[in-house]
Amino acid sequence: MFEEYDEYRNKIREFALKEFTEDVAADYDRKEAYPDELRKKSLSLGIVDMQNPAKVMIGIEELCRVDAGLGIALTTPYFGSEVIMLFGSDAQKAILEDVYKGKYILGLGVTEPSGGSDVAGLKTTAKKQGNKYILNGSKMFITNGSIADYLVVLARTSEDSNPHHGLSTFLVNTKLKGFKANKLVDKLGVRATNTAELQFNNIELSEDDLIGEEGKGFYYIMMFFNISRIYVAAQSLGIARGAFDKIKSYIKENNIKDEESMFRLSDVGTRIEATRQMTYNAATYLFEFKPKPELTSMAKAYGSETAVYAAESAMEILGDHSAYEDVQRIFRNAKIMEIWEGTSEIEKLVIARYILKGE
Repeated sequence: MFEEYDEYRNKIREFALKEFTEDVAADYDRKEAYPDELRKKSLSLGIVDMQNPAKVMIGIEELCRVDAGLGIALTTPYFGSEVIMLFGSDAQKAILEDVYKGKYILGLGVTEPSGGSDVAGLKTTAKKQGNKYILNGSKMFITNGSIADYLVVLARTSEDSNPHHGLSTFLVNTKLKGFKANKLVDKLGVRATNTAELQFNNIELSEDDLIGEEGKGFYYIMMFFNISRIYVAAQSLGIARGAFDKIKSYIKENNIKDEESMFRLSDVGTRIEATRQMTYNAATYLFEFKPKPELTSMAKAYGSETAVYAAESAMEILGDHSAYEDVQRIFRNAKIMEIWEGTSEIEKLVIARYILKGE
C-alpha cells in the first residue's frame, strides 16, 4: 500500500538533501537552536502532511536519513495532535487546523521529573473548582516545551484505587498566567529540537480546555503512544539508513573487502530490512484502524536498537573518519530512540504481555 507514495518519498529526499547540508545541520546542532525558518519552508512546500499518516511516516524516515536532528525538529510542531484529532472538541480542532497551517506550535506534556515510564503515577494535578480546573505540577524533557503555543497535558483530576483512572488531558495555552518553561541544553543528541522543563503554578483552565472525557486521559495517551511509536520506528529506520549510507560510501571509496567489514555491512543491512518490514507491517494495521500494539512495540524496540547498532558500526568501520562531525551526530542522535516514547524495556513488557494473551 506504500508504493503509491514513491513520488512523495523522492520529494522529501530531494528537500532534505538540499536543505540539510552539513553546514546547516552542524550549525543548528552546535547552537542547539530550533530551525524555525526551515519549519516555515517545509510548510510552504508541503513537506509534512499531517492529514495523511502514511506520508508522515515516510517523511520522517527520509528526513531523518539525512539528519535526524533537523528531521525530527520539522515534524514535532504537531506533537500530540492525534489526541486532539481523535478526542478534541470542535473548538480544539479549529486550533489544531492552525497548528497544521504553521500558525501555532503544539507539544505534549506527559513525562515528569520523578519518572517517565510510569505514566499512571504522575503527580501533576488539575483540581476542579466550580467550573474551572486548577493545574499544578511539573513536566520534564518536553519536546517544544519552550516554543509551543499550546500543550496537550496529562494531569490527575481525581484519586482512584486504579491509578489508570482519574487522569485527564487538557489543551493548555502557554500564554496563561502560571506557566513557565526552562529550556534544557547540552543534550546528547537531536539538539535542533526544543526540549524543556515545564512548571504549572495555579493555572486556571476552563471546562472547554478538557480534551474528551474526564478520567479517560490515560487511555487517550496510550492510544497516542501506539500511533507515535510507529513514527519513532520510522525515525530509527531513517537514522539507520543514514548510517548505512556512510558505511557503504566509505567501503566503496576505499575499496575495502576484508571479511569483518563485509560481515558488519551485511548485519547492518539485514537489520535495516527487518526494521523496515516490521515498521511498515505494523503501520498497515494501524493506518487501517486495526492497530496491533505488540507489532508497534516490536517495530519501535527493534528499530531503535538497529539505529544504535548502525551508528556504532559506522563509527567503528570509518575509524579515524568517524571523528567527522556528521558521523558523530548520527551516533549521538541514535541513542534517544531507545528512550523516548517508551524505553526498550517498556516496549518489551508490552510485547510479552500480548504474547501471553495469545493462544
